[in-house]
Amino acid sequence: MNDLKFATLAIHSHQEPDPTTGAVITPIYQTSTFEQEDAGKHKGYDYSRSGNPTRHALEGCLSDLEGGAHGFCFASGLGALTTLSLALFRPGDHILCGDDVYGGTFRYFDKVFRPLGIDTEFIDFTDPEFVAQHIRPNTKALYLETPTNPLLKLVDIEAMVKIAKAKNLITILDNTFASPYLQSGIRFGVDIILHSTTKYIGGHSDVVGGALILKDDQFLTPIKFYQNSLGATPDPFASWLTLRGVKTLAVRMKAHESNARVLAEFLESHPSIEDVIYPGLPSHPQYELAKKQMSGFGGMISVRVKGGLDESRTFMKALKLFTLAESLGGVESLVEHPALMTHLAVDPEHRKAIGITDNLVRISVGIEDVEDLRRDLAQALEQATRIPA
Repeated sequence: MNDLKFATLAIHSHQEPDPTTGAVITPIYQTSTFEQEDAGKHKGYDYSRSGNPTRHALEGCLSDLEGGAHGFCFASGLGALTTLSLALFRPGDHILCGDDVYGGTFRYFDKVFRPLGIDTEFIDFTDPEFVAQHIRPNTKALYLETPTNPLLKLVDIEAMVKIAKAKNLITILDNTFASPYLQSGIRFGVDIILHSTTKYIGGHSDVVGGALILKDDQFLTPIKFYQNSLGATPDPFASWLTLRGVKTLAVRMKAHESNARVLAEFLESHPSIEDVIYPGLPSHPQYELAKKQMSGFGGMISVRVKGGLDESRTFMKALKLFTLAESLGGVESLVEHPALMTHLAVDPEHRKAIGITDNLVRISVGIEDVEDLRRDLAQALEQATRIPA
């Protein structure tokens, strides 16, 4: 299927009609165990933690969408990160990571992994040479997130891969914000792609999951062993729900981005907004890099509301169509406050230093009618700041 386009792969890759019944949709193999013909002799599956046909269909499809060699699915994005980390890193290792990554990623590396003797250093990844200067003899990996969460900074993937290869480092890319539809890290030589499939891949805010996609066979054995040994795998129904979401990923991402572009331009011109951060705006400091390494700019926008914490709270509570909730990437529009919600685990001084301010609001633009969304933002901003548009 290597010659098929993305939208076709999303619907057909590893999703052939069931050979037994002819069912067009991959069945939910809701079973914990599988009959064996003889002791140790089975039909490819023995226990659903180790492997399940529904999960394998999802793993194969995601691998094809990213252009990878192998896919592995997990019960959450952090389950994917935990499995990856324990499989590849040992006490004494050093990891370089972006300074404004997802709060759960920061918490894991800083509060869970560091006590185990693995040191993660959080630095600005927007300057590849600055990153290169921080590589130590014991550095093992570069952990990239682009666009970043929540400041939507971009990391030059090609430049980072070049630096990593020169130093024999592993490159890991969290591709959740872009989705495989808008960005292909493996095309630039990234070793491992990580996703929270809860977000755009699932797309309907009804299932939690994670995934790892490997560029080649290099890390296949340890990842496969640790996936089975740690057991942070999704159940068959969660795998089926995610696979269902994948089928419409292409059309959904087009709608998310179309709406986000309109709303970003509207917000940038609004008198109640101090700052708009969106890679698709020419005002974004890495707009040209976004055009180079992404096929689109995505559905995430961050804004700073004029005033402070009170105005930001009023704005979010006044919204009618944007639900105040954590997560992102669903068909419905969401809004959240990073300093009080997704990035609360990040040290306040660190948050302040990197720009996660009290008036920063993160918006996940859904696929509703864009004019309805624009009107909702306008009325909420007027309530929050008393400044008419």
